[in-house]
Amino acid sequence: MKPINLIAAASIALLASTSVGLAEECNAAGAVGTAGSASAGDTSASSVGTAGTCRTDGGTTSSIGSGGSAATVDGNAQSKTHINDNGDKLKAQTKAQAVDKGTFSKSRTKTSTDGDTLQSTTRTMSHVPGEKPLKSTTTKKIILPEQ
Repeated sequence: MKPINLIAAASIALLASTSVGLAEECNAAGAVGTAGSASAGDTSASSVGTAGTCRTDGGTTSSIGSGGSAATVDGNAQSKTHINDNGDKLKAQTKAQAVDKGTFSKSRTKTSTDGDTLQSTTRTMSHVPGEKPLKSTTTKKIILPEQ
């Protein structure tokens, strides 16, 4: 028997003898997310946040993600994300901002999971000097049903 065939046969035998844990079905599950984008002049900023939770007989599993970006031609742009894991509570916040000679665009997304509650809020704002600022807020909230 060639060495490659021997390795393949041993690998198949090992996989066949390995026990596979079965995934539990969610008794209750939910997902939430918001995103937003703002632009003015030569600036733009965007942010996004998403979270999901699955509650089983064995406990609750949650995930969270957030990110953003900002851009400008001649000014300053920055984007930062912070995620906090505190036991069964997850929180994420992203801030993105671009500024160019008084013209600016910014976007902020806050997302959280707290037991049975999932929430995400995105706020955006853009402004050109001498004009009225443009603002937007998007909020999504889900409360999982009781077991």
